[in-house]
Amino acid sequence: MESLVHQRCFNHATREAVARCPECKRFFCRECVTEHEERVLCSGCLARLALRVPARGISLAILLRLAQCGVGVLVAWFFFLLIGQSLLKLPDSFHKQALWRAEAAGGQ
Repeated sequence: MESLVHQRCFNHATREAVARCPECKRFFCRECVTEHEERVLCSGCLARLALRVPARGISLAILLRLAQCGVGVLVAWFFFLLIGQSLLKLPDSFHKQALWRAEAAGGQ
């Protein structure tokens, strides 16, 4: 097995390597690698992994977003339902502004 100390970056021959990509087994400098899902990968392997995303995963994400929107609409509807019910419980005299007239007449 080759030692990391004596290796050079696959993309930059003048830079020393700091990591080895577990997918392609090549050595890379700090600028050529990135961390993805707790692994250090080169940009080429990361791009290949991104292309392998199954269509089912994308539809699952869309389904999750739709479910979140549905729950949000349901919570908003329930909130306004409670406000409407509390307004309906107010006495009729309040709606006819009789309370304000009584306070204004009592204050004179």
